[in-house]
Amino acid sequence: MKPPLMLVGHGTVDATGVAEFVAFTGRVRGLLAAEDVDVDGGFIELSQPTVHEAWGALADRGHSRMAAVPMVLAAAGHAKGDIPAALQREVVRDPGTGYVLGRPLGPHPTLVEILAERIAAVSPAEGTAVLLVGRGATDPDANAEVCKVSRLLQEGRGYAFVETAFVSLAWPDVATGLARCRALGARRVVVAPYFLFDGVLPRRVVAQARAFADVHRGADVRIAGYLGDTDELASLVVERYREALHGDIRMNCDTCAYRVLLPGFEGKLGAPQTPHHHPDDPTTGHGHGHAVVAGER
Repeated sequence: MKPPLMLVGHGTVDATGVAEFVAFTGRVRGLLAAEDVDVDGGFIELSQPTVHEAWGALADRGHSRMAAVPMVLAAAGHAKGDIPAALQREVVRDPGTGYVLGRPLGPHPTLVEILAERIAAVSPAEGTAVLLVGRGATDPDANAEVCKVSRLLQEGRGYAFVETAFVSLAWPDVATGLARCRALGARRVVVAPYFLFDGVLPRRVVAQARAFADVHRGADVRIAGYLGDTDELASLVVERYREALHGDIRMNCDTCAYRVLLPGFEGKLGAPQTPHHHPDDPTTGHGHGHAVVAGER
């Protein structure tokens, strides 16, 4: 049998976001059906199906070696620590199994094209400034990747300019990003949430953008859709799956705070990745699970 594809998401308390992830897993399954590749997916926390359930389902169908693709846009703590640790706990529970781990989805031209489509749905490019809003992380490398997507989005598309903001854990926040766009002379700003599916944080982006517009009545603030469940995104996941099986899947380590001394992050240099407690995991108890992963996997 060909190794199955296992999609690994973070999880959300938002029912719509869970439903979109499940539907997207079905879309990818349909895309690979002709190649007889089994597909399943689960979350590391907050919602079901869990990684444990998805892993068990694949094992019950006769698979012992999985190819996992992290359903995250940047290589922050979830991609570097929590997701590989969740997968490793399954190997510990079932020593006859194993996995290869693919790269996060971004940055990638497909994502930039989808963003451009979402922006075009609410505004013409000419005279429009874009505020790309990422999740935000305590990992400087992950935040820098979002800034890279902003620059890739700006190149050759006719926008006035593209700025970057974050909805949590990093600065500038949405309101500051919008204020910066106005200070730079933007007449119209499209807020583009850089998220795969719906959830608490994408909705927070929308709420904060609307709150800014309510206070600044003269501001033309429009909100684009998030990336969403599309064939293009499914094709990117399949690309990451094939890369995991046959390609070079090393993460970029040149600017990783766990491997390179970066100002303000000295305490992370050489530190192990210690995943936080995941209450949905059936055997973690009150600890942090079985796996401690140093640096990137």
